[in-house]
Amino acid sequence: MKVLLINGSSHKQGNTFLALSMVAKTLQANGIETEIMQLGNKPVRGCIACGACKRNGNNRCTFNDDVCNAFLEKAESADAFVFGSPVYYGQPNGALLAVVQRMLYAGGALMRNKPVANVIVCRRGGATAAYQTMNMAFEMCNMPIVTSQYWNLAYGRDPGEVEQDVEGMQTMRTLAENMAWLLKKIHADGAPAYPEHEPWQPMNFIR
Repeated sequence: MKVLLINGSSHKQGNTFLALSMVAKTLQANGIETEIMQLGNKPVRGCIACGACKRNGNNRCTFNDDVCNAFLEKAESADAFVFGSPVYYGQPNGALLAVVQRMLYAGGALMRNKPVANVIVCRRGGATAAYQTMNMAFEMCNMPIVTSQYWNLAYGRDPGEVEQDVEGMQTMRTLAENMAWLLKKIHADGAPAYPEHEPWQPMNFIR
């Protein structure tokens, strides 16, 4: 089993990375492979609703000039996901949100039913609003949200400060233990045991 962790901060080894690293370390202690990928600081595109990904049917975004398709390539073989984001103005990093929306629209079939957790790191305020924003996208894709002993939050401003948040680091470890437990249950007989779903019945309110 493998968990893909995505660091949605532009700082490669800042506080968001350290929080994700605690999750990864605990998952590894449970015998689960991990990989942390970096959003980076290069420009990313937002979804323009062109529909080309649906017409192509290859679970990839038609724009191939940023990290989105690299994430989707790794998502294909991942069994679960952890997305980490710093808080900007009470919200997740906008670049990360743009990539997540494109990932789910173009390659949602690669992620559906797989457990996911979101980790938020902030200096002081806005953590819960950012956390709720991140959860909403994945809740629409039949992805079980993995929780912890508290909301998956940790606090710190300067690089390394998050490690001084004792409760936050414990929350990361508990999150990882819960994810490991869930993955082992899902894969208990070898092949993943995902639920059957009814065909989607969309309904627009304006007709």
